[in-house]
Amino acid sequence: MRNHDLKGFERHILGRHMRIDVTRRRLLTLAGAATLSGAMAGALKAEGLTAEQAGAPAAQSTAPLFALTRPVHVGAVCLRARNMGLLKGYYTGMLGLEVLAETTDEVTLGAGSVALLHILSRPDAEPEASGQAGLYHTAFLMPSRTDLARWLVHVARSQFPLVGFADHSVSEAVYLADPEGNGVEVYSDRPVERWLWAGDRVSMGTKELDIDDIFLKTQTRTDRDDYAAVPAGLRIGHIHLKVGALEAARGFYNTGLGLDVVAGDDQRGATFLSSGRYHHHVGANIWDSRDAGQRQDSMTGLDWFSLQTNDDTILAARKAELAAKGFAVSEIDGGFEALDPWGTRVRLVKV
Repeated sequence: MRNHDLKGFERHILGRHMRIDVTRRRLLTLAGAATLSGAMAGALKAEGLTAEQAGAPAAQSTAPLFALTRPVHVGAVCLRARNMGLLKGYYTGMLGLEVLAETTDEVTLGAGSVALLHILSRPDAEPEASGQAGLYHTAFLMPSRTDLARWLVHVARSQFPLVGFADHSVSEAVYLADPEGNGVEVYSDRPVERWLWAGDRVSMGTKELDIDDIFLKTQTRTDRDDYAAVPAGLRIGHIHLKVGALEAARGFYNTGLGLDVVAGDDQRGATFLSSGRYHHHVGANIWDSRDAGQRQDSMTGLDWFSLQTNDDTILAARKAELAAKGFAVSEIDGGFEALDPWGTRVRLVKV
């Protein structure tokens, strides 16, 4: 995803009379599209797909937070920002994240008093260069489909631009980009029992998101913003990375960290990995970053992200495996930090 001209968007929208009701057309306008197909095209681009690669329809409802019951799951993400205040305002306004701690150099945001997003102030940092490895998007998992519906009304009425939205069979997803170009996904999962598996591979398609069905089935009003605060159970469900090579990514995240490969292939240019048969906790692609070299700490973007486990055996085994394979591993409070092949800091910590 790439950053949008937020100021230009605001000038365009605020200069027009706004209707009270949030309609499908209103959401399409936010996504910069005239049709749902156009909005889905943005989501397809966000997932590196073409329409021909999109998958089949899927079932309804949700099984919230299954992602967090797995032996290993995503904990938090840390971003380096040229304008910390701007990003703080975006994530507190767009998602309603709570400010849990703040200094002149760092702000910590979360939900239900759980830290999810750390933003570091790096005013002298250079914008992340094209083709670099790093963050593709941070995916915030709503506790329920109703929460997703209420949030959709909120972003529409609050004028937050959307990149697109799509039905991924296992989930329903909406895509955005923050003011410094970091990709964002907000989604809710469908019931786990309705996910389609073929052995150790899960089916994740991409088709048009049925926005009307979301509002209808959740009985969500669109004439007012009922998203008063971030749901206490909102968490980061998965993280999607830009990497230089898929084989090397699997060597670190699969062989080293022990996550299972559950979807994707080299032809598609992406691989998806998870713990405990979740659809994915980590995604990695080479769509814009093939053969990328080492990341530069002097640039904006992803600083680190954490994975969590409550199993001491997993913690010890993963640390030993990564060290044995020659990856840089260092102790941190509650666990360890390792550098992936492109220098992204990944933390595995005990909870």
